[in-house]
Amino acid sequence: MTQGEDLTHINEQGRARMVDVSAKEGTQRVARAAGFVHMVPATLELVRTGGCKKGDVLAVAQVAGIMAAKRCWELVPMCHPIQLTGVDVRFELSDAPCGVAIEAECRCCGQTGVEMEALTAASVAGLTIYDMLKAVQRDMVIDDVGLLEKSGGKSGHFVRDGFVASAMITQVAEVTVPDAPLGEKPADGIVVATSISTKKGTRKVPQESIRLEVGLGVAGDAHAGAWHRMVSLLPEESVDEMRELLPKLAAGDFAENILTRGLSLKDLPVGTVLEVGECELAMTQIGKKCHSDCEIHRITGKCVMPTDGVFAVVTRGGTVRPGDPVRIRR
Repeated sequence: MTQGEDLTHINEQGRARMVDVSAKEGTQRVARAAGFVHMVPATLELVRTGGCKKGDVLAVAQVAGIMAAKRCWELVPMCHPIQLTGVDVRFELSDAPCGVAIEAECRCCGQTGVEMEALTAASVAGLTIYDMLKAVQRDMVIDDVGLLEKSGGKSGHFVRDGFVASAMITQVAEVTVPDAPLGEKPADGIVVATSISTKKGTRKVPQESIRLEVGLGVAGDAHAGAWHRMVSLLPEESVDEMRELLPKLAAGDFAENILTRGLSLKDLPVGTVLEVGECELAMTQIGKKCHSDCEIHRITGKCVMPTDGVFAVVTRGGTVRPGDPVRIRR
């Protein structure tokens, strides 16, 4: 095998080139990357309280990360100009280790992936945090920059070892509720999968994430609207029971938006507030009448959604992903 055949960025003369992707089919592509800025507690407190004299550290870093993703092709020589369809940069303040965790997500529908765009966004967001705070601490360290997940294209779905993001997996029996960071309330459960459907009365299709909006519910879902059943949730433990009859049951087959593990939802009273990742939901209904033409009920004679599923309205919007913690607001 020649060097040019092994590395697509190298031509037959052994020199760098931009790969020709004109023959590739355009597909939906998503990439998520992360990074971490280590700092002392006093510096982190400036971020938390807005005490930085230059302004809102995270707001500036978020804009910088988004701009960097859009300009990635100008910074990394062999990257293609990409028409991004979405860029999101998120932050989490951490006391142990002390600093700011960064996660960047890029999306496009194109002929090449967006891994470099996501990595560039995470890197520049970290550099911007450093720049905003360097006057008070010059020995901050930016590290752990790496790809978390990518999907789309010929190479398929990649998830970094140890990172839980399995919305496309049909059965996640080994998922456990993660330990909470120091000082944070432990999770009561975990999100296993997120799904939507564009037509009522049909099974939902697993997604890498869903967007919850106040007054609407799940963006893009057929059941979205200003009513009391904006979001449906179902524990995977209930699905496991049904898998004894139908082993190939997958996430979304019971038309649930959010599949959870570790929490008995039906035992919670109406009015319970659930923190799901960065979002907040208020439970409005437990169970519902099964569809008369429910395929699963026809095959097995039973369906768990009418007894074990719950419904809620969105009281704080945001993005929900597999792996997000679920907490009962007590």
